[in-house]
Amino acid sequence: MKKFFCEINKKEISYLSLIRDLNKRKEYKYVSNHNDFYLIFRDIVASLLNDSKIVLIDSDLSQNEVEKLNIFSDELQRIYKCEYPDIQDIDDLLTRLTIPRNKWRVDLFTSGTTGVPKKITHTFDSITRAVKISPDKKADVWGFAYNPTHIAGVQVFFQALLNLNTIVNLFNLKKDDIIKSIDYYKITNISATPTFYRLLYDGSKKFENVKRVTSGGEKLDSKLFNLLQSMFPNAKILNVYASTEIGTLFASYGEYFVLKESLRDKIKIIDNELYVSSEYINNDDNDLAQDNWYKTGDYVEVISDNPLTIKIIGRINEIVNIGGYKVHLSEVEEAINSLPFVVNCSVYSKRNSVLGNIIMCDVVLKEKSISEQDIHKFLSSKLQPFKIPRIINIVEEIKTTRTGKVQRI
Repeated sequence: MKKFFCEINKKEISYLSLIRDLNKRKEYKYVSNHNDFYLIFRDIVASLLNDSKIVLIDSDLSQNEVEKLNIFSDELQRIYKCEYPDIQDIDDLLTRLTIPRNKWRVDLFTSGTTGVPKKITHTFDSITRAVKISPDKKADVWGFAYNPTHIAGVQVFFQALLNLNTIVNLFNLKKDDIIKSIDYYKITNISATPTFYRLLYDGSKKFENVKRVTSGGEKLDSKLFNLLQSMFPNAKILNVYASTEIGTLFASYGEYFVLKESLRDKIKIIDNELYVSSEYINNDDNDLAQDNWYKTGDYVEVISDNPLTIKIIGRINEIVNIGGYKVHLSEVEEAINSLPFVVNCSVYSKRNSVLGNIIMCDVVLKEKSISEQDIHKFLSSKLQPFKIPRIINIVEEIKTTRTGKVQRI
């Protein structure tokens, strides 16, 4: 029986069970904020079959956080009754899911790490722009390593759903359970943040069943790319550029993005910031663009002009002033992560009355014998003195955000 959604040691739900559930309930929660991934997925499918709007938010938001999203208590309690006819079988489900949907919308919210989260509305076409449907993808098994209420999770969900693939939850699991899930369910495809892959890597374990690995949401550096090649020896490794506002825009097999000629007039770079044509912004969100261009907030380096090749350095708002010098925190982070004894790190700044800011770092090490002084010594050959963190904290784990990215304190 074709499996729809699985969680190791918890549940296995088939597509037939999903269909029975959809036929029995014929309703969904308008603001879907379940802490059960299956219930969120069921709500999305029901809203799609009903060709009506759905809003996705995190289950652990406080009342104050919800109010900042302009979502009111009556909306949180609202249940949409659906009018779609009974689904006959899996083929009927797939046929209905691929029918053009003109009214369906999904409201998502940015992570809000730099302020109040922004509401972004997507249509079916914009959310599935990068989805590929083909017979050779029918046997794919997806390791689901994103939050299902954010853009990356929704995109992976539709890639799996529209090919009738099995989805296996890997998000927020312990490392041993992730490894067990990949092996037990013979996962073939994984899409996750670089932080997820760094935490998974142990230097010896190889996942030979995995044939495609996608990294997104954070910068992919050359060290991690090499680690992915070692960890997934039979996989194609894809680096994706995407955002909540525009969805997936382009991808590469490494840290450098060689842009297709068709994108030449769709993007521009001003003062190292990436701008994207407003045509990639859903019509409901045109206020995000100015003069037909959307400022992404991403700082890029142009490697070559012909063909146009860029490298994502990090976010503009991660540039801090240290004693009159501008420092990009992701540059420091990349240097620290390149050290052979480092598993992962988080670099952040703290206000200082003399320098304006100082750089600090939390770091997880492979070797317990390494000290803060050792790290400073290694970094002295990689970074200018003002870029080296003043304070380095050796920690057991790096805190992550709700979307699975490194949390900068």
